Amino acid sequence: MPTPLTPQALLSREDAAKALNANGFPTTSKSLATLATRGGGPIYRSFGRRVLYRWEDVIAWAEGRLSKPRTSTSEADAADRRRMRSSMKA
Repeated sequence: MPTPLTPQALLSREDAAKALNANGFPTTSKSLATLATRGGGPIYRSFGRRVLYRWEDVIAWAEGRLSKPRTSTSEADAADRRRMRSSMKA
């Protein structure tokens, strides 16, 4: 599925997963379903028994899961060490 034409476009769970994949965010409809029950997924709406996602909510959720830009893999290692040290102090 190509990128929806408008940010307001409503997508089924399957179409939301396809659109995310087409935009470089590997996701399955099953993962979206699991996140809908456990929390942590994109905002969704119901239309009867059908779940619908607004494209702008889906892409904002996916972009929110991206790491900060890095120039080296060692930057991730340093960030992990800082997180570990701060959690040990708590």
